[in-house]
Parts: sequence; C-alpha cells; structure tokens
Amino acid sequence: MTPAGGTTVQDHVALAEIELCGELIIAASAADEDRLSQDRIDEVLRIFGACV
Repeated sequence: MTPAGGTTVQDHVALAEIELCGELIIAASAADEDRLSQDRIDEVLRIFGACV
C-alpha cells in the first residue's frame, strides 16, 4: 500500500533488520544443531569482536 501522495515510504533501518532476521532464519534452518551458537549468530550477522 502506498501513502495518499503516491510515494513509497521506506524505513531503511527496518528493512536492514528484516534482512538480518532472514539471514538468521536461513542459518537456523540449515543448522544441524537445535540452536545456533553465539559464535554462529555473530558470524551470520557479520559481527566480529563486537562487544554487546
């Protein structure tokens, strides 16, 4: 659905979050284990050495 003005509104932060969630879902569905390890999650999200 487009706003009344006919322009499309995009929330780039929300789109990036949706993409990351999709990457996690793909990794989880391909994993042999029941849960992804924290290291695997970091790898999927491309977080290397970041402090949380």
